[in-house]
Amino acid sequence: MKIGLTRAGLGDIGSDERFIELAGAYGFQTVDLDAVGLVTRHGVDGARELLAKHGVEASSIGLPVEWRTTDEAFRNGLGKLRDAAEAAAAIGVTACCTYILPSTDAPAARFMAQAVRRLRLCAQLLGAYGIRLGLEYVGPHHLRTRWANPFIWTQQETLELVETIAEPNVGLLLDSYHWYTTELAAGDIAKLQPHQIVHVHLNDARDVPVSEALDNDRVLPGDGVIDLAGFLRALASTGYAGAVTQEVLTQSPPTDPVETLLERSKAGFDKAFAAAGLR
Repeated sequence: MKIGLTRAGLGDIGSDERFIELAGAYGFQTVDLDAVGLVTRHGVDGARELLAKHGVEASSIGLPVEWRTTDEAFRNGLGKLRDAAEAAAAIGVTACCTYILPSTDAPAARFMAQAVRRLRLCAQLLGAYGIRLGLEYVGPHHLRTRWANPFIWTQQETLELVETIAEPNVGLLLDSYHWYTTELAAGDIAKLQPHQIVHVHLNDARDVPVSEALDNDRVLPGDGVIDLAGFLRALASTGYAGAVTQEVLTQSPPTDPVETLLERSKAGFDKAFAAAGLR
């Protein structure tokens, strides 16, 4: 498995070029970024050269389609998705990810039917470029009642959604925070097949009751109470060999220098991987 970064939790890290440079300098192997922007500024060859210069791969992009609201908004985003997939594939990206909120103001059955249709179309478009679609369930309790009707918030329900979409390039985005807030065990990850996992986020939780853990109040890996060693050990047992990428959502931007945060991040990754017997 390769260790990676998103921008989340790192404060004002600057341009994508600076993000890539710092990721490589601090020993991270992958980044999640805006492939279209990078390719637009540098061209395909220049973007590849920049990544290679710093020993970093681009691992995932976000889904640039608004699939949760109106048909018009969804249709308007499909061109952006095509452009993003083309740019991403050109620089070696193999994953595109989106999250599924655990409640909705829409009637749940109608929203489910809509989600299946729209996400299937997104998966088909991405598949034409050799890119997989990762679906992330969201576990924190406060979001389960944030909107009127309960929706999907468990790993099993998300797997059932994947099965219903019925496209071979769709799977899970696993996030240690959501694994923790849904109170799953290592065995729930270990029973997965590697093809069911598209991408992975790593982060940690404050020492509060699980039911009080807020989605936007996470901490750096190793600074909290999640059994990250157990999470990683189970993940490795599946045969997953992709990116394990830091994503730390916070209520306000961090005040520490970016370099300090990257040092702490790398130390946290090293500690968790060593405890899992993977380093």
